[in-house]
Amino acid sequence: MNMLIGTLSAIFWGVLVLSLLVFVHEGGHYLAARAFGVRVTEFFLGLPCRLKLSHKSKSHGTEVGVTPFLLGGYNRICGMEGEYDELQASAFAIVQREGIVEAEALAEELGVDVDRAYTLLLGLCDLAAIKPYYDPERGEKPNQRDYPAAFCTVARDANMLTEYDDGHDFSLPGFTDEGEPRPIGDAQEQLNSELSHTYKGVSVPKRLVMLVAGPFVNLLLAFVLVTGVYATTEFSYYVNQNVLGEVTQNSLAQEAGLQPGDVIVRVGDAEVKDWNGLHEELGKSCAAGKDFDIVYERDGAQATAHIDLPEGEQTTLIGVSPKSSTYRLNVIEAMQAALGYGQMVLEKVAQLIMPQHTMEVLGQSSSIVGISVMASEAAASGLADMIALMAAISMSLGFMNLLPIPPLDGGKILIEIIQVIIRRPLSIKAQNAVSYVGLAFFAFVFIVALRNDVLRIFAG
Repeated sequence: MNMLIGTLSAIFWGVLVLSLLVFVHEGGHYLAARAFGVRVTEFFLGLPCRLKLSHKSKSHGTEVGVTPFLLGGYNRICGMEGEYDELQASAFAIVQREGIVEAEALAEELGVDVDRAYTLLLGLCDLAAIKPYYDPERGEKPNQRDYPAAFCTVARDANMLTEYDDGHDFSLPGFTDEGEPRPIGDAQEQLNSELSHTYKGVSVPKRLVMLVAGPFVNLLLAFVLVTGVYATTEFSYYVNQNVLGEVTQNSLAQEAGLQPGDVIVRVGDAEVKDWNGLHEELGKSCAAGKDFDIVYERDGAQATAHIDLPEGEQTTLIGVSPKSSTYRLNVIEAMQAALGYGQMVLEKVAQLIMPQHTMEVLGQSSSIVGISVMASEAAASGLADMIALMAAISMSLGFMNLLPIPPLDGGKILIEIIQVIIRRPLSIKAQNAVSYVGLAFFAFVFIVALRNDVLRIFAG
């Protein structure tokens, strides 16, 4: 029963911590996209699933909600998935003219095969310029596995703005509902207008900001949490004085009559003035293997304690420790400490992609299993430990996502930079190929980290 409770506790706290941090990460992408007027059709806590609880925003159309698979989160930022096709403007014009168009009819009119027609239509769906049309008479319904036979126009106001665009107003004359024809003039010009509301149509600097925003929010959260922990925690430290803080019970020092608070004046023939000197002289006397005297001061009077070392046994300790005190960092010191901690995490994450250090870093890594166990233990220890763990995971997530490995944010940033250098977009096929390599690498990382957790948890 205890094992079952422990397992359920680990699952609960692991899912809670990771879900919150991923939600924060995706929230960074979402806010940046909205700040640049980019269409975002979905913002969910949890992995994509047909089962979901959601609410559609009236101001910008985004469907916000949660799915049962909480270990993740996602945004659907328009213009990040579709590939450019020279017939896209023509396909858009046909859908706008007809209101509802079947893929087969579009293929016939454009003189292309049905697969390419679907690619064109799905590319326009990625821009939120049109949407799938689910015909109940065909038995079609939203969230089905296959694409529907037809696609339709989306609702637009008098200025051709959709529900996802800033400034739309469906109360003005000229509004058309989804599925209604809305013929357009210059097809390419209107398609360019659609693109201007998507990731694909904004400038490269804005794209980079959208990509960086997720990791940045994770790092910002971690910085705030770490600073808060450092600023509210009292840190213990040893005072460098020749005063005994503790005397271990049944130790050589206690048997000699030493007590906490005694001021040590001399060890053997050597005078001591601080704990460093005291520690050094005690080490020398113990290493010599001969009994020795300690002169100490108590209540203003000096006395001598005789340390009787056990014959035939080597010892380096007599059972004394220094006085300790506490110190609380001010906000500036806490921020500096948080930056130092961040630098340490960054160095570790960077070593992950350095071949000479990869296995060393992986040997210290944990998978979701280990994180769940740590989260459960931190929750049992108290709020401060839980916050500290969340900060550590959030910082790791932030830096990990900046690694130049697709499909991470850092990998997408790398692709954007490459496209600027070569002055043309990389094909979706090339991007997918690179992403598969990145996924293979992270599958390897996960397997090694999971092995570490299994050995730590079950093998001790």
